[in-house]
Amino acid sequence: MKSSLFSPFSMRGLTIDNRIMLSPLCQYSSVDGCMNDWQMTHLGMYAMSGASFVCFEMTDVEPAGRITYGCSGLWNDEQEAALARVLAHCRKYGQAKYALQIAHAGRRASKKAPFEGSKPMSVAQGGWQAVAPSAIPEGDGSDAPHALTIPEIKSLVEKFAAATKRAARVGFDAIELHGAHGYLLHQFLSPLSNQRTDEYGGSLANRMRFPLEVFAAMRAVWPADKPLGVRISCTEWMPGGWDIDEAVVLSHELKKLGCDWIDASSGAGFKQAKIPYAPGYQVPFAERIKKEVGIATIAVGLITEFDHAEKIVASGQADIIALGRGLMWNPRWGWHAAKALGETLDIPPQYLRVRPGA
Repeated sequence: MKSSLFSPFSMRGLTIDNRIMLSPLCQYSSVDGCMNDWQMTHLGMYAMSGASFVCFEMTDVEPAGRITYGCSGLWNDEQEAALARVLAHCRKYGQAKYALQIAHAGRRASKKAPFEGSKPMSVAQGGWQAVAPSAIPEGDGSDAPHALTIPEIKSLVEKFAAATKRAARVGFDAIELHGAHGYLLHQFLSPLSNQRTDEYGGSLANRMRFPLEVFAAMRAVWPADKPLGVRISCTEWMPGGWDIDEAVVLSHELKKLGCDWIDASSGAGFKQAKIPYAPGYQVPFAERIKKEVGIATIAVGLITEFDHAEKIVASGQADIIALGRGLMWNPRWGWHAAKALGETLDIPPQYLRVRPGA
């Protein structure tokens, strides 16, 4: 019986050879927003990992949107050229299709890199003024963010569209808009971080307004034959916070605007959240959105076993499995999964003689 995990999947004009995706993995190693040889080495490895869908790291639409000074950006020509160089390298040696995650960190900006302690940096310490829907600090010692004005919100919509145009010129196969993990779009969605009293706050419809405007602007300038998906946090795991019922409503609205997939994640907006970490703990979110909205979904979160990934796809709980830590620890996860599930992957000819049974 053929493996479901290793069956092809199509969205618009894109077909991926299997259902394994590399989640976007922030490397905090860019210089002035430009990817460099580190990303060439890092992403080039995953281009040959057996994952047929590789998503480049969170890439921000303006300097204030970066989490750290080392985050990738796409607001100028130098960053566009650097990104094109990395993508060309991956295409030359890899077998995957490539997506770019476009984002803005909002109030989670102006931090040290995780390998430097993730400490917030004030303006006095060399950081920058973070922005958010409301002037509510993250709660980790960060300064209060600047509450965006309506003209500033409209300008940000244009910046997301401008970054999308650049991604189209670079030649990515797909885009994932980052609306999860406590970053700017999520901050607008959450009633805990968004306490505005204008048309961008209060009701669910108002809290969804900015993310939906961003998506619509991106879809309008992204090629019609290429898919555009969204990563969302399906719950904040916080009393009174954003939850799966609201996530279903948002997914319906995104689908109406031409969204091709929902990457169903959760949490990461509040350090005090009680998250029930366990293998596949977020899969029910992907399953519910897939069934109720009728949209492709990506399952993510502590999925490390080959049989588990196969079962999720075979049972229809999700269409694609995204791996982050699992692929970082085992960059040949896709090769090993194919062997375990009785499939044969195309791998670089230089490596063919090491394949078991070759």
